[in-house]
This record gives sequence, structure tokens and C-alpha cells, in this order.
Amino acid sequence: MRPSLPYRVDQAGRFVSYELGELSMDSRRRRSTMGQNNLDSASLFYHVSSGGRRYQLNLTRNAAFFAPDLLVEYWGANGPERRRRRRGTSAGTCHYTGHVSGKASTSQVAPEQLRWFDLPWSRAQVSGGVGEHTVTERTGGRTRRSVSRERTVETLVVADKLTVAFHGRGSVEDYLLTIMNIVARLFHDSSLGNLVHVVVTRLILLTEEQPELRLSHHADKSLESFCRWQHQAATHHRNEELRSSGLPRHDNAVLVTRHDICSYKNKPCGTLGLAPVGGMCEPERSCSINEDLGLASAFTIAHEMGHNFGMNHDGMGNKCGGEGEEPARIMAAQLTAAASPFSWSSCSRQYISRFLDSGRGDCLNDSPQTLNLVMPTELPGLRRSPDVQCRLQHGPTSRQCKFRDVCRQLWCVSRSKLCVTNSIPAAEGTACASDNGDVGWCFRGRCLPLGNRPVPVDGLWGSWGAWSKCTRTCGGGVSSSERKCDNPKPTHGGTYCLGVRGRYRSCNTEDCPAGTQDFRDKQCASFNSQPFRGKLYSWTAYTAVQGKMCSLVCLADGYNFYTERAEVVVDGTRCHDDPDSFNICVNGECKHVGCDRQLGSTLTEDKCRVCGGDGTTCETIHGEFSKSIPWGDYHKVVHIPRGAVNIEVEETVPSKNYLALRTKNGFVLNGDWTVQWPHSLTLAGTRFLYKRPVGEVEKLSARGPIDQPITVTVLLQERNKGIRYSFNVPLKEDHQASFAWFLEPWTPCSASCGKGERKRVATCRRLLHLTVALSEQCQAEKRPPNKRQVCSAQPCPAVWRPREWSKCSRSCGGGNRSRTVVCIRAPSGATAVILDNSLCHGPPPPSKEACNAQDCPPQWVALAWSRCDSMCGPGLMHRPVLCKSADLTQTLDPSKCLTTSRPTVQRHCTRKRCPHSRWLVGHWGECSAQCGLGQQVRRVWCAASDQQPSMLCPAVLRPRNAQACQGACETSPRSLSEECRDINKVAYCPLVLKFRFCSRAYFRQICCKSCQGQ
Repeated sequence: MRPSLPYRVDQAGRFVSYELGELSMDSRRRRSTMGQNNLDSASLFYHVSSGGRRYQLNLTRNAAFFAPDLLVEYWGANGPERRRRRRGTSAGTCHYTGHVSGKASTSQVAPEQLRWFDLPWSRAQVSGGVGEHTVTERTGGRTRRSVSRERTVETLVVADKLTVAFHGRGSVEDYLLTIMNIVARLFHDSSLGNLVHVVVTRLILLTEEQPELRLSHHADKSLESFCRWQHQAATHHRNEELRSSGLPRHDNAVLVTRHDICSYKNKPCGTLGLAPVGGMCEPERSCSINEDLGLASAFTIAHEMGHNFGMNHDGMGNKCGGEGEEPARIMAAQLTAAASPFSWSSCSRQYISRFLDSGRGDCLNDSPQTLNLVMPTELPGLRRSPDVQCRLQHGPTSRQCKFRDVCRQLWCVSRSKLCVTNSIPAAEGTACASDNGDVGWCFRGRCLPLGNRPVPVDGLWGSWGAWSKCTRTCGGGVSSSERKCDNPKPTHGGTYCLGVRGRYRSCNTEDCPAGTQDFRDKQCASFNSQPFRGKLYSWTAYTAVQGKMCSLVCLADGYNFYTERAEVVVDGTRCHDDPDSFNICVNGECKHVGCDRQLGSTLTEDKCRVCGGDGTTCETIHGEFSKSIPWGDYHKVVHIPRGAVNIEVEETVPSKNYLALRTKNGFVLNGDWTVQWPHSLTLAGTRFLYKRPVGEVEKLSARGPIDQPITVTVLLQERNKGIRYSFNVPLKEDHQASFAWFLEPWTPCSASCGKGERKRVATCRRLLHLTVALSEQCQAEKRPPNKRQVCSAQPCPAVWRPREWSKCSRSCGGGNRSRTVVCIRAPSGATAVILDNSLCHGPPPPSKEACNAQDCPPQWVALAWSRCDSMCGPGLMHRPVLCKSADLTQTLDPSKCLTTSRPTVQRHCTRKRCPHSRWLVGHWGECSAQCGLGQQVRRVWCAASDQQPSMLCPAVLRPRNAQACQGACETSPRSLSEECRDINKVAYCPLVLKFRFCSRAYFRQICCKSCQGQ
């Protein structure tokens, strides 16, 4: 069914003209020979027929389509020529909203929901011509204001000279903003797995070539030039000017060009865009160039911005886009009819999630302070017909040439008069022919019935999953737990869940056994069997690459090169090879680990290297070696005892002298007149860092503790200019003499009115600095008692005091609760006195309020019990338990209901009495002891009257199956010549006597004397 042609009427519905008028896209009003038929009016009225009924559309210009503070700049050859803030009130704005007057008795679409969207605006259109227009359903509420602070890409959009000339100054602004609106919608799609807002904060339109910007068919050179240029444009000569002029900053820059770009060539080809992979938030790499393809340029821009977020092409090193795999989507390497450009693949979702979780997108965590973006709900195809979309791609003479499957591919007449396609669908909202032949509109690549637009469903988090297996068996691994945005899953443009999707905890934090292979080395060694550039290598970890703490960089053993073998290391890998740091990599980001080896812990070591300590268990030794001594020999600076920590030794000023280290076995650093290069060395159970920067002081440092004493010496090659040293040593046990109890000053009165109390509390302090110490540092017997004192203040005034709220009348769905409010005078520490309400000033607190207004969650509904499943005696009954919606109208998936509150699905039951059963016993077995106390057992079982095994015997009547027994001991008289004595001489036999083991032959023999008479 084809919609009727509308005609213009006045407010009363009287015919005016079939000429719908022409919209000026310039900010200035255009003169027109149409007189009152032009669209300068703030209100317009039309008659249109649909579904056999006629309606009057009352339209009002919508001035809230654009960001109120969007900065639009026109740049000539010498830079900015004109700047203005675009506030969405341009006279050329062709976006109208409205309502329908009158009602019809029958209509597929409710008449008050009809909206007129598409009016002729292109200057190429013949004035007075009548084109086709679309009547469609209003699918949603008012335009919503988005002020999200989750991930906001503040975007600079630049159109080159060719683009501005092609579209014209009067149209290019709206054209580019429409494209970026499509881009924003694509990044709002829930398949991205993250909530990302794309906001245009600055629009630069180039009317002339720029001296520092070199654009051509060569995509790579053009990208390099643009990325450098946009970084300069971000500050425009000086950072001071950016701040003082109020120019908005940007996180990402997008160039739209009419050059037919080609990668690695300076001639046209099929390349549509180019961007640095993973460049987001890097000032000179967060950029892209995109060939202007009309409204379909939005898919190219979204694709290239995806590269900035670290996404690879679907099918490139991932399991998307290949045969038998998930189809390629926005990140498809090539645009074909098979690709789905309206959503993101799971591979793209993993790439961007990993990128953001690693912290590389932290510049997106803020949002524009002065920008309240109004997100339009209208689909772009409603404002631009297929012919208009073709003209945006191929020029003013182009038009649509194939009409089937326009929602999948838009076919247009090219400049060479051929019917061609870029394999890109028409914009959403474009008119199409549905399967039954009726007029429909394009939505996400499909032709749906006109006005049919699925209602967005926002996502909610599901329950947390189980903790994963620890990533390491020792040395500090990571266990993780995740939850998915599937309760419900966001659909039809609904927003993705906000909040934490993964949580982590430390596990297996104990040190690995001595000799265990380094965890990074182990990961590198796993690549030994994988050819690299056609050859096998042995790999070891290489950690000297800046900014690659959580990437697996490996050194080819025996060769002078290293390479990144994996983008991220296994979770739980140490960020660096510093043994004094416990920080580990999680999801490719270095995470803080406290000294207790727990992820995210804030515990730190004190100066004594005690985790969570207060620095009171050691003392600092410091000094300066500044003696005037002869040159040309080694001289002792300081002796550092065993157990010292936080050792620091350095020259006071640069010199030609050299620090050296010596143990009882001789020199270990710079000894025997041999000076070593700066390095780290393991000595005395810790690692020493030796630094000697050119032109700076020489330094030695170690965290400690050292397990043997060391001596710091200096090799003097010129006069001694001074050497400072400091280290901390444990306090001796008599250190309590350095602490004492002090009574603190009186505290303020505990009551601001009436009777109160103040007190003085004893505190343990260090005598040296009078700083507070732990109570254990002072002698408990010398602690003075705390002092208390009554204090008085002004009489307490009468005040309202509410009692506790009653229980809410409903747990959800809106209830009420109440409480008692009384007027009292309540002196501190005394019983409150209830007064007459007239003595309290001001209105009393509310005594009633609404409560639990949230919607009721799904609930379990238990159906009737089944019959008992046993023929006799005990059995089980079962019943179905369903998860139902709050109004009990829908049966839901059981995961939607709370597991812990699920009713039982079975219970015990008893049928008629079963045949008589009784316990039977066997014969007692032999005694376990040959002499003295032992144990013997027998078989006990339950049998029915037919001697078959039964489970119906009462447990309380079960006979015992074990008893004590006495083994017969040897009774032959001992020889008189054989002495009865205790063989054991180490106080063993009294224990035998105490525990009554004399009845056992072995103990009676070795403790004969002790066991006599027993």
C-alpha cells in the first residue's frame, strides 16, 4: 500500500497548496517566490490520508535537535575564520514534531501517534515539485537527555574542502551531525558490551586547503598528516589559548573526505577508511580518516573508531567472520551484503572490553561539563529518501535504481550512469516494501511494517558466577568471578548494564619453592615450539621495555632481538622484576597489591619493613662521612649490621670517587681497583641498586633486611666531598625505656545541653618525638587511670523525637508505614520526659510515609503436592515450583527468581504401616587384645518378617555392634631370681600407670615394678 500525497492546509484545515515548500538549510532565511508556502513558519499544517482515513498534521519546529554548546568553525587558508556555538535553533532546521487533529474509527496506527518526518529540503529539488512522503508511527516518548558519565568519546569532526564544497555550507553541518548521530547509535548498541557515548563537541569545516594538512588519495600519508594536524588543532598553537578561548577538548578526531583514498597508493581504490589500532586516548593516534559515502559513512566511521578502541577485523586472528563461525559485523574487513553492519561481534566486544579494562581508555571517563546532548529518537532515513541518500553518495544527478532489499543494499545510479552499490544498507527509517507488499521502513537491515519499532529493553546484571581456578599454584595468582548483562539482556537499542562486570581476588600467595622457574620465563618458554618468522627460538622474559609492564615481551636466547609474543601476560604475573614489589597484572593492567599480598589492599610497610606496622620496632641510623683523608685508597664509610632495612648511601655532590661494598669475604662491588657499570646485585639476602648517572651523585640503595653485616667503603680519587648514609635497625628488647604514658587533654563535653561528661585518656607516646605509639610499647602496670568529670551546659530544649517506623505494609509494589512522634526534653544521660506537643517548635516529622515503592520481583509459586511415592512406611512427596511474574500472569525462567527463597520441591511422608521388621545380631568376634582390655564386634542388621533386608527398624532400638573385652594375660609365676624392675628410666612408666596400660603385656613387662599390685 502506497501512502497518499499530502497537501498543505491552514490551521482551520482549509486547502492552501499542493506545494509543500522548500526548506533552506542555510542559517539565513531565503527569499522565495512561494510567498506563504515557504517553511519559515514555526508551525505548519498538512492533510494526509492513511489507511482509508484522513488526518490533519499540526507540526512545530523542533529546536532541540543538537547539542546546545557544539562549536562550529569554518577554516580558511589561514586558520579559523568564523566560530559560533550551535544551539539547535537554526532557521534551516528541518526537524519538525507534532500531533494529529481528530480521530478516525479504524487505523492500523493510532492517529495521535502519527508523526510527519520527511520534508523536501535539498536545493537540487525543483521548487513546487511534489515528492513522496512518509507517514509513520511515533515509537517512543519524548527525546531523552543523556548526561552519562560512563564512557564519553568527545569527538572532533573535520570535513575537508572537497566535502564542504560537495554538500554546500548550508547543508554540510546537518549532514555531518546526522552521520555522527548514526555513529552514536551504533556505539549505543548493546552488542558492544559497554556503554559508550559518542558526542560531537567540535565541528571544523575546511573551505580552503590547510598549510600543515596534506590530503590526497594516499590513505596512509593522509592519516599521518591528519593525526598530526588534529593534535595541533586541539590546542591551536598554545595550550594557554585553548584554556582561555574556551575551545572544547576532544578525545578522538574524525576526518570526512571526498578523496577516493587507497592504502599505500596515491590513486583511487576500494579503501574506505584508515585508523591506528589501539590509538584511543593517545593524542596523536586517536584519529581516523573516512571516505564520504553519504549517510553510510557512519558505518565506516564506527568501524575506524572501533580500530581506535583496539578492535581487529572480524576473522583476523579471532573466531568471528569465518566459515561456521559468528558472522562478521561492523568490524568486517570488507563491506558485503553478508555482513551485518548494525551490531558488533563478540570478538569486537572482547577487544573493546580488554582495551577499557586495561586503563588505556581512561580519558573517556569524564564527560563534557557544559554539554547536555539531546539524543534524537527519529531514524535518519525518515528525513532523507533513498534518492537523497544516493545524491549524497554520487552527486546531484544520482537516484535509486534498484528497489528490492533496499534495507540490505542501496543501489544508486553512478556518475557513469551505471547502477552500483557500496554494499551498504539504506539508512534506518527509509521507506521499503514489506513482504506482504505494504509500505514499511528499514530497521537494522530489515524491512519492518511501517511504524513497527521494537521497544528497547535495558539490560540488568545477572548473578555472579563461581570463582575461577587460581591462575598460579604459588607466588600470588588471581581468581576471578564474572557476571553477565542478561537479566534481562539488553535488546532493541536498550542500554548495557553499568557497574562492575568482573571481580578479582588474590590466591596462592605463598612464595614458590626455591628453584621454581620464573613465571614470565615460563610463559615465554611456551612459545619455544612455535616458529617465529620460520624459525624456532628459545625465549626468555625481557622486562626493560617501557610501558609494556603487562605485555609478554620475550628475548630470543642467543640473539640480539626481542619481540612481543602476547599482548597481555597471564593474570597474576608480577608487573616488574623488582622483588620488593607485589603488584601484579590483571587483564593487562598493573594492579596494586598490598604488603599482605592481597589484591587491592592498602596495607603498606613501615620504615622497619613491617607490614601494617607503625614504625616503632626499629630506629634510624644516619650520618655523613666527611673526614679529610688521603686520596688513592679505600676508606671505611660505615658498618651496617645484620637485619638493617631501607639502606640509602649517596654522595653529597658529584665527584670522581667511587662507592664500594665489602663483606667478611671481601669486596663485592667496585673492589680491587675495578669500577663496575651501574647495575643491580643480589647481596646479603636482598637486592642492591647501584646508580651512577652522568653528572649526578652516585647512589647505593637496598630494601633489606640484610642477613649478614656489610661495610660501605669509598675509593678516593680526589678529596672526600662527603657521603650521606641512613638505614633502620631493629630496636633491642629494652626499648620500652623510650616510651611513656601521658594523660591527654580533657575531651569536649559529651552533651551540648543538660548534663554531660568529659574525660582524659592515657596514651602511650614516644619520648623522643611525643608521637602516639601502640599501647603495647608502654608498661601496662604504669598506666595511669583514665579520668572522668561531669560537665554542665545549657538546659536542653523541647524537641520532636520520632519512634521507630513500623514494618511496611507491603514488601514491594507500594506500601505504607507509620511511627509515633512525641515532644520530649532529653537531658544527656537522663531519662527523656514526654511533654505536651505545644512546647515543641516547628512542624513535627512525618508520622506516615510511603515505602517499598519498587516493583515486586518475580516470585516462586508452589503448586499442589503429589501423592506419597511409597507403598508403605516413609516416602517422599513432590510438587512443581514455578517462577512467576509479580502479577502471576507469566511463567519465567527459574534464573529470574531468587534461588535462596525457592520453596522445597519434596518432603517426607508416611503411608500405612509396613510389615513388622526387627533388628538381628550375629555372634561376637574375638577380642582384639591378647592380654588386657580390648574390643570385640558383631554384625547388626534390620530384616523384615520374610527375612529380607529392611530400613524400617527403629534406630533407637538398634543393638550395639561393639563392646569391651578382657584378654587373658599370662599368669605363670615370675622366677625369684628375675628382678621385677622398670626397664625404662626416663619417667616413662608413671605414664603407663596413669593411663592404665598395665593390663597390656608389653607395658607390664617393661614397667614391672610400677605395675605391681595393679
